[in-house]
Amino acid sequence: MTIAIMAESLPGERRVALVPEAVRLYRKRGWDLRIQAGAGVGASFPDADYESAGAAVIPDRSALLDGAEVVLKVQPPTAEEAAALPPGSSLVSHLSPLDPGEGIAALASRGVAAFAVELIPRITRAQKMDVLSSQATVAGYKAVLMGSNAMTRFLPMLTTAAGTVRPARAMILGAGVAGLQAIATARRLGAVVSAFDIRPAVREQVMSLGATFLESTLDESAEDEGGYARELSEEQNARNLELIASHIREVDLVVTTAQIPGRPAPLLITGEMVDSMRPGSVIVDLAASATGGNCALAEVGRRVDRGGVAVIGPTNLPAELPFHASQMYARNLFAFVDHLVDDEGAIDFDDEIAAATCIARGGEIRNERVRDKLGSSDERGSGDNPGSGKTTGSGKESGTDG
Repeated sequence: MTIAIMAESLPGERRVALVPEAVRLYRKRGWDLRIQAGAGVGASFPDADYESAGAAVIPDRSALLDGAEVVLKVQPPTAEEAAALPPGSSLVSHLSPLDPGEGIAALASRGVAAFAVELIPRITRAQKMDVLSSQATVAGYKAVLMGSNAMTRFLPMLTTAAGTVRPARAMILGAGVAGLQAIATARRLGAVVSAFDIRPAVREQVMSLGATFLESTLDESAEDEGGYARELSEEQNARNLELIASHIREVDLVVTTAQIPGRPAPLLITGEMVDSMRPGSVIVDLAASATGGNCALAEVGRRVDRGGVAVIGPTNLPAELPFHASQMYARNLFAFVDHLVDDEGAIDFDDEIAAATCIARGGEIRNERVRDKLGSSDERGSGDNPGSGKTTGSGKESGTDG
């Protein structure tokens, strides 16, 4: 089986879907690898390292994709990139399936079997494939560094000849993977850290990192069946805002990470809260780029200053630490492909992980929510079951001419 890795075209994206150390993992399965020339340079992986590991470096994209059965990417393909994929091939990438652009429809019309890695289910046997967790780890770490760089104060306590500098106070809103990494990073840098999350179950994790857990009294369950935060009533949300407002005025750095799958991000910081903060304080809103933001003043890709308080809405923080972000992403992708494709190069679309991640296959958009987003539910298939039986890695039905 031939696997091709495309260079990323999105401005500012420096990650790559394959790192040299992962080449050896694929080669042990007997698979051939091709990578587009220069694809890893932005992440500090030169072409020579890929060649030494056993991958072919191909300058021309057409030659790269010719005959490729599986294609790996980081970012969703553009419509033009999707149109270049071999018909019947399989694509493994972020696809932003609930915010689809022209690329999803182009993949379906091209007959590509498209797998959205952000839909990998959070089950025990898929932990090694969890790209959301690995990249959230990078984002949580980088958010604290970004915020501390924008602050007008030190984070740690310092004892100097000029006197003692008190440690800064940091507050993390949302204690998922990104939030927990932000807590750990702020603590390592010497800040006094508090954290808020609507899920009482994360209290122990927060406290184990040396942070104070801000707990709101809940009259309703804050988690869905999958353990994710769910949308709360207006009354409960108002209670949470009061709790945050009572603490935020004493905080120097806030990192917000709260998101609800399939919903706009909850508003946790109002303009009035920002006005109550000390000049020189910073808010880094990790929810700004995807789902509207947790802070009312956050703007995607911009720094907004209000009364001396900086509100930063970063985009794609993992791309700012591309070496380790790519390393973790590449390991996730190998685990996924290794599970997805059997020794004969076939894919079992009845498998739980394959079924959960397959967006398009056989010329149809197979995921019902994506079809609804595209307004094509009457034209492209029926139901969100990706189908049955096995296909080859190229997306063709076993025992057919494809």
